[in-house]
Amino acid sequence: MKSFIKYTLATVVGLFLTMALFSIIAIVSMAGMIATEGMGAPIKEKSILRINLSGELTEREESDPLAMLMGEGTSNVSLEDALLALEKAAKNKNIEGVYIEAWALAATPGMAQELRQALVEFKKSGKWVIAYGDTYGKTDYYLSSVADSVLLNPEGSVDFSGMASQIMFYKDVMEKLGIKMQVFKVGTYKSAVEPFICSEMSPANREQITSYLFSIWTNMLKDVAESRGMELARLNSLADSLTMFSGATTSLDCGIVDKLCYIDEVRAILREKCGLEDKDDELVFASVADVAKSEELGDKIDEQVAVYYAYGEIVQTQSTGLAQSTQIVGEKMIKDLKNLREDDDVKAVVIRVNSPGGSAFASEQIWREVCLLKEKKPVVISMGGMAASGGYYISCAANRIFAEPTTLTGSIGIFGMIPDASELMTKKIGLKFDVVKTNEMADIGSMGRPFNAAESAQLQKMIERGYDVFTKRVADGRGMSQDSVKLIAEGRVWTGEQGLEIGLVDELGNLDDAVAHAAKLAEVEKYRAVAYPAPANPFEQLIGDKKSGYLNSQLRDILGEGYKAFSLMQGIKDKDAVQARIPYEISIY
Repeated sequence: MKSFIKYTLATVVGLFLTMALFSIIAIVSMAGMIATEGMGAPIKEKSILRINLSGELTEREESDPLAMLMGEGTSNVSLEDALLALEKAAKNKNIEGVYIEAWALAATPGMAQELRQALVEFKKSGKWVIAYGDTYGKTDYYLSSVADSVLLNPEGSVDFSGMASQIMFYKDVMEKLGIKMQVFKVGTYKSAVEPFICSEMSPANREQITSYLFSIWTNMLKDVAESRGMELARLNSLADSLTMFSGATTSLDCGIVDKLCYIDEVRAILREKCGLEDKDDELVFASVADVAKSEELGDKIDEQVAVYYAYGEIVQTQSTGLAQSTQIVGEKMIKDLKNLREDDDVKAVVIRVNSPGGSAFASEQIWREVCLLKEKKPVVISMGGMAASGGYYISCAANRIFAEPTTLTGSIGIFGMIPDASELMTKKIGLKFDVVKTNEMADIGSMGRPFNAAESAQLQKMIERGYDVFTKRVADGRGMSQDSVKLIAEGRVWTGEQGLEIGLVDELGNLDDAVAHAAKLAEVEKYRAVAYPAPANPFEQLIGDKKSGYLNSQLRDILGEGYKAFSLMQGIKDKDAVQARIPYEISIY
């Protein structure tokens, strides 16, 4: 017996020591990651900035420390890093030019347009831009068309077949399960609820999608036409025939690409551009992240224009779960803006908004903090891919609003959506419910029954009060009458170009334009733009709320397009009942 206890204790101690050793190794690895975070490799002579158009174009870099420990990186492109890298590459004498590798990038039109503008600005430095793709998707080609030479694999193709927007409807599936959505809304165009109560688009929703889709497509065609030296009508005509099934020769003959070549020939072209005469000379590529993190060129300045990134769905508190996504957390953003308000080095604040909206309550609280910030220093909004509904709510009080022509904006409306699973429980599963209550509405929201007429009326009044507050906030912020706001509200989605015409936007421009205007309002000539909030510590991410991020990324890869539906259904239970949000997924492709 003594021997058994001795060996058992020895085994337990051994396991404990092994676990401790692995923990130390993990901590050391994380420490190394943290130490190198924010440090780019030195930029070598005759380097080429390589921009890989694959994965998703995100607002900022979204690191996943668990994936890093597993030896897996992210294929996503950070817009923040890409813009900074192009700015630095234009000034860095060691960088010869930009090489774009096209491969199925997913991006909102507004974000793609901003990245394209940065490429156009880079070319003003006199350096070259070359693009190559085995195949070009629509976004890939839109970005690559700015290049001096657009190269295509001889067996590749270019998808230039126009744009479409598709909505997935869940109503019939939910009815089969015995689940119905109880919906309360204000706004003819407030279509976020339609996937749950309709089997097809309403006429109003079809009208607004048609309007903003053609606005986006026209803007993209104008950009391509200017870069390629082609007529707008000619490009539109090509869009009716040039699909992903068209051959590479067709793309060359119609002038969409400049040359057909294989990857080894592309390397030869790049070597020539870099002045590498020996075939054995290796090409030197610098990544977007490395160039973005390379040494700043210029003087160190104390006075700041803060650029605060607010992107993702708006929630009051951080939600958890497998299907969590990037969020604007009301509690955190309020605290962050308060800190910027009290920081004397911060002379002005640019809030970079890229959000479909979300919680109406959280949007109101953030709006209040923006108002307080504005009392002390200038506040300018830079709208990215979208700043709609709650995203516009938190923007409307600013001194000035900038948007890209293709930014989705507006959608000023409120809705409430509460599932009714009583049929599933009582008829399909066979559960029975009984209740004793002291007052008529004491069991409001009970799982065993839907809302009655009186309860529904009260909920609708609450939604209408929220809509009245929302339109008043916009009216006060934009210097308009509330009646005028309601004429352009109704939950309708506009583009930035359309928003400028109706008074929701002050000026079409990118993030740099917004920063320059904020500095002008603050009357500062020498300043540095500083990004907030600071990236999360990788070790804190590993042990904190983002520990499910790795599994979430794996699910995204496995499910593909189906991830959107999974994320939507899984997340309904975590959302506030009252939402200021655009349609759940605007899918433009």
